[in-house]
Amino acid sequence: MKKSVIALLVLAAAVYVGWQNRVNLLVWGIPLVSEITRPIGPTREVLWPVGPATASVPAAQRPPNIILILADDMGFNDISLYNGGAADGSLLTPNIDALAQAGVVFENGYAGNAVCAPSRASLMTGRYSTRFGFEFTPFMNIGTTIFQWMADLEPPPLPVFIDHEAADALPPFQDLGMPASEVTIAEVLKPQGYYTAHIGKWHLGYLEGMRPEDQGFDDSLNMAGTLYLPEDDPDVVNAKQEDEGIDRMVWATARYAAQFNSGERFEPGGYLTDYYTDEAIKVIEANRNRPFFLYLAHWGIHNPLQATREDYDAFPHIEDHALRVYAGMIRALDRSVGRIVKALEDNDLAQNTLVVFTSDNGGAGYIGLPDINKPYRGWKLDHFEGGIHVPFMAKWPARIEPGLVVSDPVHHFDLYQSFAAAAGAPVPTDRVLDGVDLLPLVRGGETAVPARSLFWREGYQQSVLSEGWKLIRADQPDKPAGAAQKKWLFNLAVDPTEQNNLASERPDKVAALEALLAAHNAEQATPMWPSVIQNAQLIDKPGGVPYEEGDEYIYWPN
Repeated sequence: MKKSVIALLVLAAAVYVGWQNRVNLLVWGIPLVSEITRPIGPTREVLWPVGPATASVPAAQRPPNIILILADDMGFNDISLYNGGAADGSLLTPNIDALAQAGVVFENGYAGNAVCAPSRASLMTGRYSTRFGFEFTPFMNIGTTIFQWMADLEPPPLPVFIDHEAADALPPFQDLGMPASEVTIAEVLKPQGYYTAHIGKWHLGYLEGMRPEDQGFDDSLNMAGTLYLPEDDPDVVNAKQEDEGIDRMVWATARYAAQFNSGERFEPGGYLTDYYTDEAIKVIEANRNRPFFLYLAHWGIHNPLQATREDYDAFPHIEDHALRVYAGMIRALDRSVGRIVKALEDNDLAQNTLVVFTSDNGGAGYIGLPDINKPYRGWKLDHFEGGIHVPFMAKWPARIEPGLVVSDPVHHFDLYQSFAAAAGAPVPTDRVLDGVDLLPLVRGGETAVPARSLFWREGYQQSVLSEGWKLIRADQPDKPAGAAQKKWLFNLAVDPTEQNNLASERPDKVAALEALLAAHNAEQATPMWPSVIQNAQLIDKPGGVPYEEGDEYIYWPN
């Protein structure tokens, strides 16, 4: 009897301990299940199609090659062109800086949104993604479980709101994407004789009709896993933020995998940033005798934070381990830009190739590094400048004078019109396009972007920038019943870092901007899927820094 009681107590204790550590069990179990259900094959060679052996006309007489290099979650402060040294002031980005100095810098470049997928949808289509219902970033059902369990075990100072019913009803993550009816820039360029290739992150759906090769790209080397190298690889240095739900979710679901078109998954051939660059150079070399559009959508520098040991060892003076890993990741991304430019030079393509470098949104607060978006407030996921004001530059020696600076606000969707104009390609006339052609600004033509208002919308988090005035408003889910929306009003012409909220002082300006928002919202579509999680984000503190009474925060609806 005594032994039975003891056994039951031991069993109860084991169950209790297991339940208390259920997040760890889930983090351990997800990769195991994925390995069984979706195996990843060994590294294999990607066979890119080869263009003509000789050029029918010289490169200078063809439509320009176009290369769009998109960083992921790069903070404005991560490029030394802007701050004199990325992250802690010691890491320079000479190749990215040189790209900008040889062409044009758009000082006030804005992302399509403050989060990955809607921003990419806008960039690919030249439209507000909300025009076709791509309002919220796709979210995995298992992600809401991780968030809920973490909140249960360690209640955060600001509550997390999860719509479990909506989460349970979500289609699989890979089914959430951009409608096949949207016309991408790749689809615009192909009829002009362009070979079109995508390398890296897509995040716009993986059902038939949504995949890159269904949306105008001849070929796609797609990111099928979120690791830069296997976690236990001897050449990798990892940095984890154990108390950050998003970081834990990324690590929990992370795999090391690539996929060419719709083929089987396989392991990439090296550190992911370098591997994508190797493959991009192959595309350039294989297509040097015909015009091509290369969309190089790097995963760098998105978490999980992983650097090669060589890149990590280049910064022995950085004491903060996570910052040192992050610096190594930026070093690899800068190296990529340098290698792409050199490949163009080696193949006599540099003069007539338009190269654009930008980021899908600002740096993320949940990686725990405080200065990545300086001098701006806010982070990825919110509409303060830190979330949407991104690096933005272009080089085209044949058409763009070096050293140009454009201070007018420009937007990701402007690239659609600009690329089409550069290629002499007609754009769709059966839908609203929101961008403008930026090329007259850098051809000695017009000197300013046409006057316009810019908008950002994720559910109740909505913003407008018009004539230098910016309004951010949000219905906070934790507010008392009947309480007013949170509103921030800034005059960016005199307060570009958003220090002085004028909402209470200028109700007239708030009303005028809200009227613009109302007119814009009336033109947008119903979201294709709902927001399922609403998570508070401190505006002036990174993840891992405790909330204190009086800290400003805003809720992000995914």
